[in-house]
Amino acid sequence: MIDTINYTGAKKSTTYLYLVCLVAALGGFLFGFDTAVISGTVSLVKKDFSLTAVSEGWFVSCALLGCIIGVSFSGKLSDKYGRKIVLILSAVLFLASALGCMLTNSFTELIIFRLIGGLGIGVASMVSPLYISEFSPSRYRGMMVSLYQLALTIGIVLAYFSNAYLANHVNDSYSLGLLQNIFSAEVWRAMLGLGALPAAIFLLSLFMVPESPRWLLLKGEEQKARTILIKIDGEAAAANEIKAFKDQDDADNTSLKELFKPVYRKALWIGLLLPFLSQVCGINAVIYYGPRILEQAGFTLNNALGGQVTIGLVNVVFTFVAIFTIDKWGRKPLLYAGVGGAVLSLLIIGALFALGVTSGPWILIFILAFIACFAFSFGPVCWVVVGEIFPNAVRGKAMALATLSLWIGNFLVGQLTPVMLESLGSSWTFWLFALCCSPALWITWKLIPETKGRSLENIERYWKEDYHLNRPKL
Repeated sequence: MIDTINYTGAKKSTTYLYLVCLVAALGGFLFGFDTAVISGTVSLVKKDFSLTAVSEGWFVSCALLGCIIGVSFSGKLSDKYGRKIVLILSAVLFLASALGCMLTNSFTELIIFRLIGGLGIGVASMVSPLYISEFSPSRYRGMMVSLYQLALTIGIVLAYFSNAYLANHVNDSYSLGLLQNIFSAEVWRAMLGLGALPAAIFLLSLFMVPESPRWLLLKGEEQKARTILIKIDGEAAAANEIKAFKDQDDADNTSLKELFKPVYRKALWIGLLLPFLSQVCGINAVIYYGPRILEQAGFTLNNALGGQVTIGLVNVVFTFVAIFTIDKWGRKPLLYAGVGGAVLSLLIIGALFALGVTSGPWILIFILAFIACFAFSFGPVCWVVVGEIFPNAVRGKAMALATLSLWIGNFLVGQLTPVMLESLGSSWTFWLFALCCSPALWITWKLIPETKGRSLENIERYWKEDYHLNRPKL
């Protein structure tokens, strides 16, 4: 059927670009909220259900298992049915999870609803940055994808605020049994249930955004894609984007085997290693188990939750550094500075625990330094880079593979951190995180190209030129 859309009347609108990207970035908010809200519930759920260290780790990491499963099918679904419909699916799953966790009757049901939420977050964590990367003009792409990370950090800090508020304002005056249970006797239910509100906002907002123009081009919907591209960046830019897309000689090859060709081998290694290392550096050990770590450093539970709020605020503030510099300075300088600072901070935290320097603010100061370094480098730059480096035809499947690597790392950290803290102690736990973080410096130096200002098609062309230039001569 011929598309009869009249695209000549479309006008460029920067506001439109920002609004659409902000809606897509709400997927990051859900990711961040779900990641952080668990930190305030762990000790409460552990007490109510008499959890062991293993079952405590399972409560934290079961959602991560759901994320792994969600990511594993999200790439294929988004390539077949579109980015938008899969984002809608993620919002529905998260909404069901938040309500289910709030009203659950048993630990088994709680795990099931956490798994459902994990499915939704896993899907959103892949498709949201993918959608933004495909939607944004090259000169704004780093900043726009960094909005996803900013939304993620805001989700984290709002989860901390809500946890701290609910923990310190438990209300015993409810006369209704259900409300008494949710807001007082088992306040962790309210902490988890609050996620339903952003999930509902995300779901409703998604019905007002368009499909990814590059996905439309892959499906032969050129006129629809042109309408959107003109509105994003004007007629001349839209014509150039469509021409560059058509010039790709492998645009019709949508098999994932394309990614395993020697020409894309570097891109594949970057996509697998960078997201994995961004998780095993220990960021989510601080996010998930921050109160416990700070308690070991001499803080009381309420003060530890307050420390978590400070950690969340630093995370938000330093993400703005990436937003305002990533398209100006480039991806590699931010990675060098941030990863180097993160490794140094982790080494110092481990040394402080080893030397018994747990009184005073020093451990919190260097945890904040670690968070700051992560926030302007690993956090946003990882999503930007993996959203740029893959060929158009298989970007959805390739992003799913990269995000799967991230969630595997996240799952391992969530599951093993309580055991490591008990068996190895805090010092060796942080030293291991430093060891796991450091290879990212080598990857940045040897594998990652500077991609600032380049179109996605230009980056795809770069891999081909680099391969032909450096392949062994017979």
